[in-house]
Amino acid sequence: MARPPIERAVGGVPRVTLFKPAGVPGRGLEQLPLAVDELEAIRLVDLEGLSHEQAAAAMGISRQTVGRVLEKGRRKVAEALVGGKAILIGGGQYRVEPRQLCCRACGTVWAAAEATPDSTCPSCGAGDVMTCWDPAGRCGRGRGAGRGRGAGRGCGRGDGRGERRRGGRGPA
Repeated sequence: MARPPIERAVGGVPRVTLFKPAGVPGRGLEQLPLAVDELEAIRLVDLEGLSHEQAAAAMGISRQTVGRVLEKGRRKVAEALVGGKAILIGGGQYRVEPRQLCCRACGTVWAAAEATPDSTCPSCGAGDVMTCWDPAGRCGRGRGAGRGRGAGRGCGRGDGRGERRRGGRGPA
């Protein structure tokens, strides 16, 4: 008997659960199911710019699992875009955990149901707010914050342009 899959932590359930090509009746389209955890992996890596390690920490799974989930989700999205199919979002093994947000200006960390483009820091009022990848909330400012890994745009580290440190030898 196989071990049951580990539930993946997601920041929220999407409000929109069906995407389809414009101008094509939905009843005539093939629907591809995209699991909520696959969407979360795509969001964290492709939208938020987190590394696989950071996304794994945020979802409470291994880096290898994030890679597999991400590959599966990207394949489904690509198939739908190229083949003119609908994407139906739902299902999968997940648990909803509120997102941690970080202020890049002052380093404040707080929980929020969702980050919106107009999210502002409750402490200083700055609009430069990012999703925090570290579930322990060890965000903060500057390069040394968090675990010092990866080049994601979350947690106020670096300038968001993909600086990466490898083995403590400075920028690559």
